[in-house]
Amino acid sequence: MRNTAILSIFAAALLFTSCNNTSENSSESSELSTKDKILVPEAKEDGVPYYVVPQESQVSWEGKKMTGAHNGAVIIKEGSLAVKDDKVTGGTIVLDMTTITNADLTDATDNQKLVGHLKSDDFFGVEKFPHATFTFDKTTYEPNTEAGKPNYTVEGTLTIKDKTDQVSFPAFISVENGVARAKGDIKIDRSKFDVRYGS
Repeated sequence: MRNTAILSIFAAALLFTSCNNTSENSSESSELSTKDKILVPEAKEDGVPYYVVPQESQVSWEGKKMTGAHNGAVIIKEGSLAVKDDKVTGGTIVLDMTTITNADLTDATDNQKLVGHLKSDDFFGVEKFPHATFTFDKTTYEPNTEAGKPNYTVEGTLTIKDKTDQVSFPAFISVENGVARAKGDIKIDRSKFDVRYGS
């Protein structure tokens, strides 16, 4: 069988709020309970912690193969950024791989079959490895970039199925009034994470 999706790209659009953001008039900030903030892993670099707002964030995936492609989404479990002088200095994002879904297969049986296969040991083995983690190791700010275009180069460590690999990608990150937004695409070599089905 060679018709199963191969996950190769994560595309993220994330929203973070600062614990110091007390603006009552901001419609863009979401309230996080004290319990939520305790559970979120804080960014370890110097800076103010900004906490991801999962309900306002999205991570999608795209898998390509010889005969086509599939796509879907994964829910963010938790995460944070470290921000100093309105610049991102570090962070951690945790994905809940048990929530992986498919968006392109309209037949319910085919959709369920694909999602089940992605969750199986052939791919992500979510029963044993329910989380994937990305840690920011280095961020390089690129000034004078066109508005809305990538203005950071992010280098970090991606962990899937307890296997790690170093990745680097361009990202757009903005910080304003206690709210941070981040967008970026991460291309991965799935074989480095022991996801070898069909390879």
